[in-house]
Amino acid sequence: MPNSRLQSWGISALSVFALGVAAASPAGAETPQAGGSIVFGVTTDPVCFNPHRSTQQNSFILIRNSIDSLVGKVEGGKFAPWLAKEWSVSPDGKTYVFKLRDDVTFHDGTKLDAEAVKFNFDFVRDTKNTNAAGELLKSVDSVDVLSPTEVKLTLSRPDSALLESISSIRLGLVSPKSLQSGDGLCSGGPALAGTGPFVFENYTRGQSATFVKNKDYNWGPGYAAHQGPAHLDKVTVRFLPEYAVRAGALSSGQVDVIEGVQPTDIALFKDQPGFQLLLGPSGAQTSFTLNINYTIPPATDVRVRRALRDGADIDAIVRSVYLGSYPRAWSNIGRDNFFYNTALEGSYGNNPAAANKALDEAGWTGRDSEGFRTNANGERLAIEVGYPQPFVRDNREVLIQALQAQLRKNIGLDLKLRLITAGEWAQQTQKGTWTIYPNTYLPADPAQELQGNIGQSGFIRAVADKGDQELFRLINGALAATDLEEKKKLVDAAQKHAVDQAVIVPLFSANYQLAAKDNVRGLSFETQLDSPSNFYDVWIAKAK
Repeated sequence: MPNSRLQSWGISALSVFALGVAAASPAGAETPQAGGSIVFGVTTDPVCFNPHRSTQQNSFILIRNSIDSLVGKVEGGKFAPWLAKEWSVSPDGKTYVFKLRDDVTFHDGTKLDAEAVKFNFDFVRDTKNTNAAGELLKSVDSVDVLSPTEVKLTLSRPDSALLESISSIRLGLVSPKSLQSGDGLCSGGPALAGTGPFVFENYTRGQSATFVKNKDYNWGPGYAAHQGPAHLDKVTVRFLPEYAVRAGALSSGQVDVIEGVQPTDIALFKDQPGFQLLLGPSGAQTSFTLNINYTIPPATDVRVRRALRDGADIDAIVRSVYLGSYPRAWSNIGRDNFFYNTALEGSYGNNPAAANKALDEAGWTGRDSEGFRTNANGERLAIEVGYPQPFVRDNREVLIQALQAQLRKNIGLDLKLRLITAGEWAQQTQKGTWTIYPNTYLPADPAQELQGNIGQSGFIRAVADKGDQELFRLINGALAATDLEEKKKLVDAAQKHAVDQAVIVPLFSANYQLAAKDNVRGLSFETQLDSPSNFYDVWIAKAK
């Protein structure tokens, strides 16, 4: 039996197993109709469809249609059965045993069993394999098969985020045959065989991806509204990066659903006949944040970082760009997250006078012909924001440009925005040569959010020996904490330290916004991702 604190925190399957039944339909509710297809217009074309390798949030909303997880996350920090029908945790929090369903098959016909789970987890843990999910299993020492339907994870230390990791799409299960086939899985298609409600049929880069119903599917997550196969026969995803084009495609009926609704387009769909607008939560993903590599000059000087943090009116910039549809952020942890530190609100920022004084004290007292600050050697005060082009969405580059303009005017800091390729970003991450990386990050566990953004296994992994050891201490303590109150204290302290030292500059709290035709039923948001759920529960209502 798990200890009582973990049980009350929703970490034990014993406390959530009852959630494994499908939600009952309220009296008078419509009966879902089988058949039909959906066209989904999205902002970005994924760089990679392999869940173990992708770090792009907009890829996950597509991958989830064909890839399942061992457990599912529900609201309130609880977890529900999925491919694992139950699980148990040892009293010391270092042994997890998952009991699997015995009726699940991958899309390539391979049976899902304990050996397949072990193969997946060992594969992502093996540093010889290129993947981004291995960090989620850092606490795991071994994965052992107890029986065809039982798999045991032995940990080196208690890990309060382990079930969060297991529920993540990044540890979604892929057929061992697929994993052994090589690196082509990033291209998706039938080669990427999962167990999900839809089979990945084909993909044409820059144009579309198609998913068709898995007719054998009968193992939906415990939080699903129904069991059995998906209602829809087919889902077609169209990549429509232009905001106006995406909104126009929905208005004209060319697509049925779009994500990334822009503030100026909300009025086209909210409370309008024939349409619906859905707003997602902001608790699982991080806020959109500038993550500063403080091991590279001039950001090695905390005075420079604090000047960047305080030299502009971020509230006004966010309101101007998003017209009140997104709130300004004060932490990298989302505002709807239980671990969000509310004490940070209003505690810093929008203080050009203090920012200028700090830069004077740091020796940036000169000015060049363009008005930017310089030091005694005539070097310009400049820091680059390297933004990977495939990740740019929702006018985030416009937001950075507005921040760039204010910092230039208010304090003479040259914030350079440069759109880079995914390949260049990967090289910078490996070598530790990036300067500022703007992003949101997915794990809803707060310690994982901090670890992924600013911890040793995050964006300074290549230069972790030069990192902020106090910040690492707080993050590692939170990762190991199994007491809710203790974890909250450590996470609060880590957020405050990160902001005080200005290693992050939070900008706004992001949330997904969906617009759809009013005959599309069953749209929702996945708790673990804060993003649109897959189309498993979605159906098309017939005109009356």
